[in-house]
Amino acid sequence: MSFRFLPDEPIASVRMPTGQSVLIDPSARSGGACLEVLEGIARVYCPCEETEGMTLAFLQPGDQLRTDRLCSEGVCVEALTPLCFRSDAEVSESNGFDAVNEWTLQLLRIRHLGSAEQRLQALFALLVNRLGRRCGEWCDLPFRLTHERIGELIGSTRVTSTRLISRLRSAKLLNVPNGEPILRLAPILIESAPLAA
Repeated sequence: MSFRFLPDEPIASVRMPTGQSVLIDPSARSGGACLEVLEGIARVYCPCEETEGMTLAFLQPGDQLRTDRLCSEGVCVEALTPLCFRSDAEVSESNGFDAVNEWTLQLLRIRHLGSAEQRLQALFALLVNRLGRRCGEWCDLPFRLTHERIGELIGSTRVTSTRLISRLRSAKLLNVPNGEPILRLAPILIESAPLAA
């Protein structure tokens, strides 16, 4: 994994292009500081050797990443869409809600479903319900994930995720428009997903 280091001093606006990652080093951050997403969608993942690349959360505008709750090796933030965040935000006490903890819990729930098909459907429903939107005949997700990343998220191999995605495409439940960085999913797939609520 390649990433750059986020400067230690707080910054009011950090812009990152799609695909770029930064490492957040907790030892350089003071207590109470956090990152806040201003624009775009980010994936938060673990850079540790044993769990390298493990997704912890996805963040959207308004979500915060508390830097005082990171493991000793820190976390990486990857821009899934053009991203802008601030590293000088104050922690907002929003009734105890923590976006990273909530995402981690939901991803863990998905990993415990019985079959890879159920896990994939639940993952797509979670992503669309939190980060996507309904656009006519489809539900759009504003970014794409690799088959390898989808495999990591649902606890399967890349080969299994590729096979399952091919089935969804053949059944016209998933569309990947050429030249666009989005995924289109059929509403019936999202509405009938396990854990949907």
